[in-house]
Amino acid sequence: MRILPVLGTFSLSAALLVAPSPALAGGSAPALGPTATGYGGAVSTVDPTATAVGLDVLRRGGNAVDAAVAAAATLGVTEPFSAGIGGGGFFVYYDARKRSVQTIDGRETGPATMRETHFIDPADGQPYDFAEARVSGLSVGAPGTLATWESATRKWGTRSLASLLQPAARVADRGFPVDATFRQQIADNAAAFGQFDSTSSLYLPGGAPPAVGSTQRNPDLADTYRLIARQGTDVLYRGAVARDIVRTVQDPPVSETPVGTWAYPIRPGTLTLSDLARYRVNHPAPTRSDFRNLTVYGMSTPSSGGVAVSEALNILETAKLSKADVAKALHYYLEASALSFADRNRYVGAYTPQPVLKRLVSDSWAQQRACQISPTAALTKPVPPGDLNATGCTPAAVGGPTEQGQSTTNLTVADRWGNIVEYTFTIEQTGGNAMVVPGRGFLLNNELTDFNFTNTQAPAADPNLPGPGKRPRSSMSPTIVLQDGKPFLALGSPGGATIITTVLQILLNRVVLGQSLPEAMAAPRASQRNTAGIQAEPAFRTTYGPALIARGHSFAADVPELGAATAIEFTRNGGFIASAEPVRRGGGAAGVVHPAR
Repeated sequence: MRILPVLGTFSLSAALLVAPSPALAGGSAPALGPTATGYGGAVSTVDPTATAVGLDVLRRGGNAVDAAVAAAATLGVTEPFSAGIGGGGFFVYYDARKRSVQTIDGRETGPATMRETHFIDPADGQPYDFAEARVSGLSVGAPGTLATWESATRKWGTRSLASLLQPAARVADRGFPVDATFRQQIADNAAAFGQFDSTSSLYLPGGAPPAVGSTQRNPDLADTYRLIARQGTDVLYRGAVARDIVRTVQDPPVSETPVGTWAYPIRPGTLTLSDLARYRVNHPAPTRSDFRNLTVYGMSTPSSGGVAVSEALNILETAKLSKADVAKALHYYLEASALSFADRNRYVGAYTPQPVLKRLVSDSWAQQRACQISPTAALTKPVPPGDLNATGCTPAAVGGPTEQGQSTTNLTVADRWGNIVEYTFTIEQTGGNAMVVPGRGFLLNNELTDFNFTNTQAPAADPNLPGPGKRPRSSMSPTIVLQDGKPFLALGSPGGATIITTVLQILLNRVVLGQSLPEAMAAPRASQRNTAGIQAEPAFRTTYGPALIARGHSFAADVPELGAATAIEFTRNGGFIASAEPVRRGGGAAGVVHPAR
């Protein structure tokens, strides 16, 4: 977990000419751990600096949207390999006054020139290796993060975007202490980062990752935030920053003296100024499903998260699960995950028709899929998708693999008025496409590699092939849960395709197995994404493996951790339980405006 740095004073807006909170003025910083309970508003992120910034906005009278945007901008500084203004994401908002859930689709878009063969090497007709596609201009989509922040603050915020960028700019100028996670992320990307002067000068000082405990500064990003504050978001979509983005994509800033070696040619991309100028966020209706006495809202396409989580929950509801039989509950969780991923891979993409989405999240579809599950014997994986034209247990004949993106970040914010933000945003792989825009201080995304490079569903059509101006499918699953029409729980996570299973398992732990929210977050995780072997953390296999293997499940190689979730639960009388990871990704930071005593 990072130590909260001294950030100095700043003014959030001309209307808030009050003294800054002690945490942001060099005084004693609040203790921000993985769990906080209290009143007045709450923030949970993966980073204590970002959480402290969000809490400061709430203390000064800002609402959940204001705090979320300020915290997100700060994460662009302290978590630059997971998110930032070079990427995109999905923003889910609960409006307490209207008692409604609304969303912003800020997913990146492909260039107008993009075709299904975008990731096919014309020299041999074969798809590029992932690493070759990623570290190139080919992988960069028009970023949507900044447009998301602008849209959210205009629609629902009470502060200007310009004012909300100032805390993050201050953090970028003053710097923050490098921790082991930050250093390791650079070390893991050293070969890719070292190919570009703009990246290596920022993250490989002297040719090596910065030492743990050293101060990481990013004055270029501070200047970029302040430029956006002065000139507005058009500077990134039509102005000087846009021109620099396009130049970086079309003519990658490859170093004449790279640090380390790279096995692939670094290919230019085709993103243009017109592609950036045409970018718009969308506002799709959220997905909605009922689970027990809860109403679950999530993100619709181009994210598959809301659909997959809803379908899996509907399948789980067909079984009589309880905390009395944990092995049975986990068995059904894994089977429901596999079935929902089979359907997601076959049917869900940016252009999936609404009638298909409604069918996939319906109770009748869940019954059709759940009838294949045996309470004692696991299905053989991978399972085929369901047949939308059938009414019984008949599956379709085709299915395919899922993408494996890894790096994202998530934040959860609630204010004293009951408004909620659940926001997941990303630059895709840890380190994005590895290219920092020269002079601007932020990494570009490799989001277009979330498209399938070739048809994975043949002979059927693949809904996630590249196309002109198309948005790639995502697994991001920002989720808001209501109970009797009132907020009960908000949660989300990073982790590529494992986001869906992380969110689903936390809901299972909390609602079905009766764990407290901190217990549900800390519990060991497993992810079944319709593959032969379950991906699991070591503690999960040790604790539950024997009982699940006895039911016919098999495990792939263990992974150190799955996800890095954030969540807030809403208690009686306007209270909050804010929860972050105690250990995963170095531990997160949760805080409340008025801690309970």
